[in-house]
Amino acid sequence: MSSKIALMRVIAGGILAGVLASAAFWPMASAAPAPGKGKAKAPAPAAVAVKIPDFAPNSSAGWLAAGTEFIAMPSGPGPVSFDKKYPYVPNGTSEQPTFRVADLDNPILRPWVKDALKRVNDRAVSGKDAFPPQVRCWPLGVPGFVLYPAQPIFIVQTPKEVLMTWQADHMVRRIFLTDKHSETVKPSWFGESIGHYENGDTLVVDTIGVTTKAFVDNYRTPHTDKLHVVERFKLAPDGQSIEVTVTVDDPGAFTMPWSAMQRYRRVDNGPMIEATCVEGNFNYYNFDLEPLPEETTPSF
Repeated sequence: MSSKIALMRVIAGGILAGVLASAAFWPMASAAPAPGKGKAKAPAPAAVAVKIPDFAPNSSAGWLAAGTEFIAMPSGPGPVSFDKKYPYVPNGTSEQPTFRVADLDNPILRPWVKDALKRVNDRAVSGKDAFPPQVRCWPLGVPGFVLYPAQPIFIVQTPKEVLMTWQADHMVRRIFLTDKHSETVKPSWFGESIGHYENGDTLVVDTIGVTTKAFVDNYRTPHTDKLHVVERFKLAPDGQSIEVTVTVDDPGAFTMPWSAMQRYRRVDNGPMIEATCVEGNFNYYNFDLEPLPEETTPSF
């Protein structure tokens, strides 16, 4: 009898060990779905990295604008350009440089904008100076930012924002990578810019809230507080150039939306150097120039 009992204990022990081993090896086999939940969900796949353009492959990479004039699009309403009677001649040519005289016949212009440009034209035609505002260290605003000349802009990309800085006076634009503007936007020189990437090669920037102290271009074309600008910075496949298309909409200043272009070429002249505009900005020839910008209240 005792031998039978011992044999049964051995058999029972073996069965129990087998059950425990099976549960340990297939833990989900013995787990029932929670009430009302159905079958357990499969784990979510890992997030796929989104390809974005690399505007800063190294700290030496800067971007030099093609010039201080918007480039007209192949068709459609375009930006303010020069009056054909007074062709604009920039620096760096074999001809005598001139000041800008705007073409007032451009159909995009509201009457009050024409009047403002005519006052600038009259000054230039009379022989007086008509320098663009950045000569006296005033920001160009948006979309004028893409018209900064002579020295490169540097681009820094982070997960939450993109910084664009013009080396000559460290004029900085902040582009926030979010999906909508703030409910209340306080006017500023470069406005509030939000952006997103498209197609792996383009940064799309949407800007509102640009102060009316800024101009749209180097002709001193004014705008209202309803200015809305969309820019598309497209990096070339070889990484050596950027083409920017700009669309401007401001019903208070323009009769219709209009578009223009700018082009940048990559320059590798080394990391951005320290520069300032106000220091050494002297009026040697006693031109009737704008005053230099000055802080009237502490910044911190």
